[in-house]
Amino acid sequence: MGKLFFAIFKTARPRQWLKNLAVFTPILFTGQIFSPLPFYQTVIAFITYCLLSSSSYIVNDVLDAPKDRKHPFKKFRPVASGLLPIPIAISVSLFCLGAGLLGAYSLGPSFLTLTLFFVALQYSYSLVLKHYTVVDILTITTAYFIRVYAGEAATGYHISVWLALAALSLALFLATGKRRAELTLIQGYQGVVPKDTRETLLHYSERLLDTYTAMFANSTFITYAYYTFIEKPASIATFFKTYADFTSGVADRKWMMATIPFVLFGIMRYMQLIYEGKGESPEKILTSDFPLLATVILWVLSVLFVVYGIGG
Repeated sequence: MGKLFFAIFKTARPRQWLKNLAVFTPILFTGQIFSPLPFYQTVIAFITYCLLSSSSYIVNDVLDAPKDRKHPFKKFRPVASGLLPIPIAISVSLFCLGAGLLGAYSLGPSFLTLTLFFVALQYSYSLVLKHYTVVDILTITTAYFIRVYAGEAATGYHISVWLALAALSLALFLATGKRRAELTLIQGYQGVVPKDTRETLLHYSERLLDTYTAMFANSTFITYAYYTFIEKPASIATFFKTYADFTSGVADRKWMMATIPFVLFGIMRYMQLIYEGKGESPEKILTSDFPLLATVILWVLSVLFVVYGIGG
C-alpha cells in the first residue's frame, strides 16, 4: 500500500507545483501579499491549480506510457513501469479534477471561467496539441501565463502591462528551454530516437531552438527592465515612513531596477544548464541547481524589500 501511495504522489508531480506559485504574482507586486483576504484567496487558487495540474499530468502519463517506455528515464515513471495501475491512475485524476473545480467555483465566476479554459488547454495538450510543432510550445506558454492572470481573477488586483509582458516572455523562454533541454538529453543517449519519445522533437532543429531560446531570453530581460524603470511599485514602505525619507531628496529613484541583476544571472544560468542537458523541465532544474535556486530566492527577497520595505 505504501508503494502505491508513493506511486500516486510521484505521478502527481509535486515538483511541478512550483509553476503554480505564479498565481502570487499580482499580490506580490501590488503590495498585498500580507493582506489576509487576498493572501487567502491566492492560496486557494494555488491549491486549485496544483490539483488540476496533477490531474492532467496523470492523464498525460497514461496516454504517454507506450512512448515513455522507450525514453531513457521516463520509463521509470510509475504508470510506464506498471507500478501504478491505469484504473487507479484515472480514478485519482478524476478526484483531483473534481476537487480542483470545486475550489475554482469557490473563488467566483471570473476565476472559474479562466480555470475551465486552463483545464481544457491542459487536456487538449495531452490529447492533441503536443503533437504539433510550435503549437506545443505556445500551449505550454499559455498554461504558464494563465497562472499569473488566475491570481488576478482570484483577488481582483492587477499587474502592469510591462510586468505581464515580462511574464509572457519568461513563459516563452521556459517553454522553449524545455524543448531544447529535451533535445539535448535525447541526443546524449545512444539508440534513442527523438520521434520515439516525442514526435515534435523530430521537427525542431538545434539551430531553430537556439534562435527561439535567445529571442525569448532577450525579450524577458528587456521587458522586465522596462517594467522596473517605467512602473513604480506600490509604496507599501514599512522600514521607512515614506519613500522620500529613504531617498534623502533624490526624486523618483527606480529602486526596483536593483533586482535586474538577479533576473539577468537567472536567465544566463538557466541557458547554461539546458545546453548542458542538466534537466528537461524548469522546475527540476530550479530545485536541483543551487546557484539558480539561490538567485530566485534573492530576487524574491529583493522585490519584497523594494515593495514592502522602502516602497520605491
